[in-house]
Amino acid sequence: MHPILFNLGSFTIYAYGVLLAAAYLLGLQLALVRGRARGLDGQRVMDLGIWIIISALVGAKLLLLIVDVKTFTSNPRELFNLLRSAGVFYGGLIAAVVVALLYLRRHKMPVWTTTDVFAPGIALGHIVGRFGCLMAGCCFGRPASVPWAITFNNPAALPQGTPLGQPLHPTQLYEAGAEALILGFLLVFERRGRPFPGRTFWSYMLLYGISRFVIEFYRGDSRGLVFDVLSTSQFVSVLLVPLAIVMLVVLGRRPDPTRQAAAQRAAA
Repeated sequence: MHPILFNLGSFTIYAYGVLLAAAYLLGLQLALVRGRARGLDGQRVMDLGIWIIISALVGAKLLLLIVDVKTFTSNPRELFNLLRSAGVFYGGLIAAVVVALLYLRRHKMPVWTTTDVFAPGIALGHIVGRFGCLMAGCCFGRPASVPWAITFNNPAALPQGTPLGQPLHPTQLYEAGAEALILGFLLVFERRGRPFPGRTFWSYMLLYGISRFVIEFYRGDSRGLVFDVLSTSQFVSVLLVPLAIVMLVVLGRRPDPTRQAAAQRAAA
């Protein structure tokens, strides 16, 4: 754990901010490479990526504000910590998807092909971002006695409410590991079987929803409860996983335009 990288006079450079910036840049670069390989306009992909970054930042912090509104209303000073916090990933993901769909519609870009391009980049960025969470001490786990438990000792993490001197589940690493497995799966299997536009994107949504639902049981930070049973992220996962399954079935049944064109050429 190393929340502060260094100080430049009175200006503090935080580890989380640096790794978050790296996460967005790496994710965007991967999307650019994949987009160009699929014949998409590189400038459009870049512009879309910037809109996704902005909307993800705003959405993540907005959902954190909503689920923990009592903390911020009872102590307005906590709003300054909101600017430093990671926010809620699902809030950023939902906001980014909405903004992306609006952008794609406006510029008449192929929706599912473009989302397929970005999905592995989201996973890659999330891996790096969770290491930022580990450095900052946020998104921490429950007390644990497992051999791989981690203990935070840096008082700079206190604004995040991180328990110090107590072994905790390394949930930041759990999620980074899950995202790494998902990223590998997407890249290895997206061309196998019968690929169709949207398969990579909705496969990511499905796999991430399942992994996040499970990891939430090991989280120790307070993020609000829905129906006094599920965390906010678990509730979103409960909605997202069935939706992803339905979309994979629906899109998978659509005729493949590439194969149709090849069949027409052969018949001619």
